[in-house]
Amino acid sequence: MLDWKLLAGAAGIVAAVVFVIWLIFFCARRIREHLKGRELDAMEGHDFEYFCADLLEDHGFKSVEVTRGSGDYGVDVLAEKEGVTYAVQCKRYDGPVGVKAVQEAYAGRDYYDRMVGAVMTNQYFTEPAVKAAKKLKILLWDRGYLESMMEEEE
Repeated sequence: MLDWKLLAGAAGIVAAVVFVIWLIFFCARRIREHLKGRELDAMEGHDFEYFCADLLEDHGFKSVEVTRGSGDYGVDVLAEKEGVTYAVQCKRYDGPVGVKAVQEAYAGRDYYDRMVGAVMTNQYFTEPAVKAAKKLKILLWDRGYLESMMEEEE
């Protein structure tokens, strides 16, 4: 004969275990997200450039190349995706990114004869930088965009 009390107790234990497993995965994901953000902010500038290059490669960009440190004409990464060539300025900052980064990407795009210029950052852009980017047709990839790219990798 079936002992309903024993069965109900077992079902409760199973439900509790499932909840604990779910809680562990939820917390682990939140911790990973937090640590990723801290990793972005802790990198040195040149390390951030290589990080951005790797992130682009992970998202289907080809011929990804980090330019030399000095004399790069405002571009840190050169890449290509689906026949479109990119010149990317990488900015690992502690605060908002201003117009100067947009101007560097604009100049570097033309110097390297690329179709698209972009600025990638661990931060966000000032309103003047956003306005300049629209006028100069420069893509702005901010912290939120980078974090969404990082999440897609998982």
